[in-house]
Amino acid sequence: MKPGAAIRFHTRSGVLSAVATGGANRSGRWIELDFPTEPPEAFTPPESLLEALGVEPLYVGKTRFDFFVETAHEETVRTMRTDFGLLEKVRCRGVIVTAKGTDCDFVSRFFAPAVGIREDPVTGSAHCSLAPYWKEKLGKNAFTARQVSERGGVLKVRAEGGRTFISGQAVTVLEGRLVYTGR
Repeated sequence: MKPGAAIRFHTRSGVLSAVATGGANRSGRWIELDFPTEPPEAFTPPESLLEALGVEPLYVGKTRFDFFVETAHEETVRTMRTDFGLLEKVRCRGVIVTAKGTDCDFVSRFFAPAVGIREDPVTGSAHCSLAPYWKEKLGKNAFTARQVSERGGVLKVRAEGGRTFISGQAVTVLEGRLVYTGR
C-alpha cells in the first residue's frame, strides 16, 4: 500500500478500513485500522476468572465478547502466570488485562484459550475496548500502547466519535493483484 491508500472491508461489524500512513521506507510505514469502539461495562467477575489470572483487580468489566481487567501495576501484567486450564472454562471469547504504562500510556495482554488462542501477541479488537477505557481514565483520546506478550508490539491508538483507530507498523512481504472475471 502506498501512503494514503485505503482498503475497505465489508464485515459483520460493518465497513472497516485500513489506511497506509508514514513514509515508503520499511521502518516508517504504519497501517491504521478503523474499528467500532467496544467500551467495557463494570461487571462482577466469576470467581474462576481472577483465580485463573492470579491478579488483584482495580476494575473488572465486560464487553460483548471479552472480560476486561485492570491491575495496579504494569509489572503485574508483564509477569502474570495464567492458569490456562482454568481460564479455558470461563465463558467468554477472551480476557483483556491492562495497567497504566511506565514508558507508554498503557500496557495489555490478551488471552483466549476457550477459542484456541492461549495468548494473542498483538490484538486489535482488544484495543477497541482499551481505547475508550483509558480515554475516560486519562482524559485524552490518543495513546501509545504496548501489548506485552512474549512477541508483543507497540500500537498508536485513538478513540474518536465512537470509532477506534489502531496503527501498527507493517512490512510488505508480498504484493499481488486480484482480477474479477465476472464468472
